[in-house]
Amino acid sequence: MKKFAWITGLILIAVLGIFFWWKFYFVFGEGVKAGSLNYFVKKGVIFKTWEGRMVQEGFQSPTSGALQSNEFRFSVTDPEVAAILERNSGKHLELRYQEYNGMLPWRGTSVFVVTEVINATSTSQTDGSLPYDR
Repeated sequence: MKKFAWITGLILIAVLGIFFWWKFYFVFGEGVKAGSLNYFVKKGVIFKTWEGRMVQEGFQSPTSGALQSNEFRFSVTDPEVAAILERNSGKHLELRYQEYNGMLPWRGTSVFVVTEVINATSTSQTDGSLPYDR
């Protein structure tokens, strides 16, 4: 009976460990998003993390007939990436990110973690016209 309890306990610990890894450390998706950096701040009570919002071009809506701004909320763990984002507030950015299945308090308040700033360009319009597809 002792042997059965040990084997059951080890299997349970292994299953819980695999679930924890899958939920918090498995990279579910990777990609690039582009838009204007709207908000970037370091905040938190116990764990100070970098959090940001980027407004993307276009609109999305959960219900038909309504318009809503397409906003990308993200966290940053790398201080070098955070410094680049701080210097480029209000600019058009291309960000490489990783998506996780769950968030950890020391990694931020979002499942999206930005790992790299690919491109940062100014969004100022010189002629005052609206942007259009070229």
